[in-house]
Amino acid sequence: MLNSLHILTQASNRGIFRIKLNEPSTYNALSLKTINSLIEIFKKLNEDKNTKVIIIEGLGKGFCAGHNLKEVKSLKGKPKYQKLFNRCSELMINIVNNNKPVIAKVHGAAFAAGCQLVASCDLALSTNDAVFATPGVNIGLFCSTPMVAVSRNVGRKKTIKMLLTGEPITAQYAKEIGLINDHFENSKLEEEVIKLAEKITSKSNKVVKLGKKAFYKQLEMPLEKAYKYTSRIMSENMMTFDAKEGISAFLEKRNPIWKNK
Repeated sequence: MLNSLHILTQASNRGIFRIKLNEPSTYNALSLKTINSLIEIFKKLNEDKNTKVIIIEGLGKGFCAGHNLKEVKSLKGKPKYQKLFNRCSELMINIVNNNKPVIAKVHGAAFAAGCQLVASCDLALSTNDAVFATPGVNIGLFCSTPMVAVSRNVGRKKTIKMLLTGEPITAQYAKEIGLINDHFENSKLEEEVIKLAEKITSKSNKVVKLGKKAFYKQLEMPLEKAYKYTSRIMSENMMTFDAKEGISAFLEKRNPIWKNK
């Protein structure tokens, strides 16, 4: 798997894959190089049968400051801007469409595209002192692409306030509005992230893959269409070995033995 100076990766025999943003000097800013590397990593992980859960985090003082503004300023012309923002959007879509659950492990600041990254992950845990913001409006660059991910996790009034004011919010408030799942003391975050990851790895890979895809697909459907779609998915799920095994194990009061098929 890809390893470089700006991104570190680590696979465990428990099926947990770690991605660590490693540019503390830029607060792990999402440069085009970093974005391209992350897209490559997530595409490979999507096909990797040994990976069950992905954890993404930032090294240094914080999670991710968003785009690298020095790089953004150096770009000349709309096509260059379009390429950068298109590729960043492609990264976020890759995370949502990845068939492995992705957990954001957040400390320090998650700003702009960094906040977008948190919102794009399936689950997010942070330290108690983490802060989140979409502050583009403060520098004349409205956080339009981060808005897509944040608004799909957080209610309209609360999202637009974040976007219009650029003010940071606390981890406590981020949990309250649904941007993150929970927050913990700094010393406890790693333990809690691994605990969550291991809980997911104990389930059937096939069923988790099927369920994640269905979750995001049905969200965009009208109510009746969503029920028709999910009824079909549940019927397909029932035809799998693991569904039959899981139901039998429950009735027989034993632990299931997943075969992921």
